[in-house]
Amino acid sequence: MGRRLIVTAIAGAGVAVVAGALLFVSGEQGSQAARSAPRMPAWEDPLTGQEVAQATAIASAGSRSHLAAGRIKLLYVERDDDKDVSDRRRADAYLYDYGSDRLIVRTVDLGRGTVVRETVARGVQPPPSKEEETTAAGLLLAHPGYGKVAREAYAGAGGGRLGSAADLGLRGLIFTPSGEKGPARQCEAHRCLRLFVRLPDGTWLDTSRLVVDLSAKKIHTLEW
Repeated sequence: MGRRLIVTAIAGAGVAVVAGALLFVSGEQGSQAARSAPRMPAWEDPLTGQEVAQATAIASAGSRSHLAAGRIKLLYVERDDDKDVSDRRRADAYLYDYGSDRLIVRTVDLGRGTVVRETVARGVQPPPSKEEETTAAGLLLAHPGYGKVAREAYAGAGGGRLGSAADLGLRGLIFTPSGEKGPARQCEAHRCLRLFVRLPDGTWLDTSRLVVDLSAKKIHTLEW
């Protein structure tokens, strides 16, 4: 009986100690959380990852079927720098419609969660996105002639068997034709890239005469 009382007393003391420790830890964590509370981003701050995701979802809501079909692509999201509304956090989402060759820019008010402005233009070509560069490289690899050359060059540069376009070092620039003849003249209206491909040994694949037409999903050869 005495031993049982002693064990009970020790157990009770243990509970009290644990409870006190929990209160101490809880209070300490609470003060740390208060000290590390995230600061609301100011107008001039870069967009956070959460804001980019929010703007992407809102700007894409009206084009989901075309996005799923690949006709429209979201290029990127940037902070809106309109100083007339510097009291609000806004983002510009750039989308490109390859079916009609139109650039669509939707401005999202992040606080309200709505699109507050949309502009549509033809003949305006912003820099390519990383996804477009990979898409262009995929079209290059799918070409029966140029794809074979690219794979052989990759293997010869010590890269082994080329798995996909994602294995390549890529850089794309918008191609604007200037007096070109042949199919490359379509790039006056289409979205076209000059693609630069870096191989594993640091050399570059010779793509100087190639233009990737993302609108037509074709490779054009410049006539020199």
